[in-house]
Amino acid sequence: MTTPPLWKASVALTKLDAADTAAALELEGSAQAVLIVEEPFADGAVVEALYTDAPDAAWLGRITGREITVAPLPDQDWIRLSQQGLPPVRAGRFFVYGAHDAGTVPHGVIPMKIEAGLAFGTGHHETTALCLAVLSDLARERAFRNVLDLGTGTGLLAIGAVKLWRRPVLASDIDPVAVEVTRDNARANGVGHLVRAVTADGLTSPVLSRGAPYDLLIANILAGPLTQLAPAIQKAMAPGAVLLLSGLLTNQEGLVTSFYRSLRFVGRRRMGPWSALVLQKPPR
Repeated sequence: MTTPPLWKASVALTKLDAADTAAALELEGSAQAVLIVEEPFADGAVVEALYTDAPDAAWLGRITGREITVAPLPDQDWIRLSQQGLPPVRAGRFFVYGAHDAGTVPHGVIPMKIEAGLAFGTGHHETTALCLAVLSDLARERAFRNVLDLGTGTGLLAIGAVKLWRRPVLASDIDPVAVEVTRDNARANGVGHLVRAVTADGLTSPVLSRGAPYDLLIANILAGPLTQLAPAIQKAMAPGAVLLLSGLLTNQEGLVTSFYRSLRFVGRRRMGPWSALVLQKPPR
């Protein structure tokens, strides 16, 4: 199976400048994903953004102040190919692995077998690992009965929430392919009956409206959508509910939290240039 055609915009720069450039591409809003690839023993980095349609290189250059290169990606299942040979991930209490790691699961962990397929999210990106660590922390403090994973991707965080609290979790994504991948991964982890995956744009779906209010809402998406969805997200939270936000860079924390002023700041986790924020709605 092959992916729909994808386009990659990229620019090489210093590690210091990479975060600002990535933030500009995220805030522009049309990228499917933005990532920073750093050279481990040098001061170089490459910022890459993926698009379903060919982006305007000149426009991206104007908003970033950089010379952006745009090129098509090969018409193949490049996401699955990119996962081959990746090591398992330890994040909080979780051990995330692919089919090729099936014999390496250690004792004393919560195992999750995740295949990316045509969706994003295997635990290897910092924001996903951050969210898994936060969920592990939250499980030490309280139980949650009504959880929404908004923008679920492969369903990794929804499956993690089910394994921690053994309660049904609602998972949504704008991409129907991601919803199918989530269902497959949930079944592969023995929790297909507890993960309800639906296609939805934001929180406008009647399924998401009927499921509210949520006592835990997870949104590991980009900074732009996090700001745009802020009113709907806060409305969907029950009194005392916890909100986990990620997919944002550390220098975007202030911007994002400014849209959630009705919530109490609980804490943050950081990994490299990425952040995960924990907020809470005041009780009645």
